[in-house]
Amino acid sequence: MSENVPANTDLLYRLHDRPNPIKAFLGAIQHVLAAFVGIITPSLIIGGTLGLGEHIPYLLSMSLIVSGVATFIQTRKVGPIGSGLMALQGTSFGFLAAVLTAGFVVKNRGGSPEEILSVIFGVSFLGAFVEIFLSQFITKLKSFMSPIVTGCVIVTIGLSLTKVGLTDLAGGFGAEDFGSIPNLLLGGGVLVSVVLISIINNKVIRSSAIFIGLMLGLLAAVFMGRIDFSLVSKADFFTVPIPFKYGFGFDWQAFIPIAFMYIITSIETSGDLTATSMISGEPIKGLSMRSALKVVCWVMVSTR
Repeated sequence: MSENVPANTDLLYRLHDRPNPIKAFLGAIQHVLAAFVGIITPSLIIGGTLGLGEHIPYLLSMSLIVSGVATFIQTRKVGPIGSGLMALQGTSFGFLAAVLTAGFVVKNRGGSPEEILSVIFGVSFLGAFVEIFLSQFITKLKSFMSPIVTGCVIVTIGLSLTKVGLTDLAGGFGAEDFGSIPNLLLGGGVLVSVVLISIINNKVIRSSAIFIGLMLGLLAAVFMGRIDFSLVSKADFFTVPIPFKYGFGFDWQAFIPIAFMYIITSIETSGDLTATSMISGEPIKGLSMRSALKVVCWVMVSTR
């Protein structure tokens, strides 16, 4: 444990401490495993609902790549962009309804999967500039963006995602055995394991609760015969990002819901980074362009 960490905190390390490589690697793996499902699930839901078929693996790869790039920029604070905090960047579930709406606008008029993706990425790219613009002024709106306001927004978004969490626990979106006893036992076992490990007195073990719970769940799934690696062998070993792969479409009917969600997530971002600052014991000096940066990067590597 770092000598700089106050005795009354659960922090093992403060922001500028440097754990040894082994501990840093294990911590990084836990972050990746904890965020993995959250990063790829929106792409799976969008791809499955809109019938994007063969394009889904590419979307999953790009979601993971951009999450890594955006996290690096966020934590390293490149120029004026990024908070410098340990804030892993993933995919916001808040955009699901807006993105699906944009997709159905194109699909209902007979658009192909490529045309659907072209419009989705086009309106997302332009909508990102709404949040980039807001990032320059949001710190001046503190009287409107109080902790109560940002807290309510985050809680509302979290509650709206309860369905997603329960769906995954029951077997996942579109699973044939959805809600079966084995699925519930496996998901519930992981949940109980994480909760129990989280209340152990040892701080090191407690901070590894998610990693340990996931590993226990993986082992249980293997013994239950629920792990299938056949599709892994068919996937490309490495996928190269192709800027603007699907073209660049635009539709006002699709753009308005996306732009509105960028306004909402700017408030969410304010709460996320404020909470991260408080937990880290770091001063709150303003907000980064988190979601805007993330989506702009994702669009640039996933379209054209």
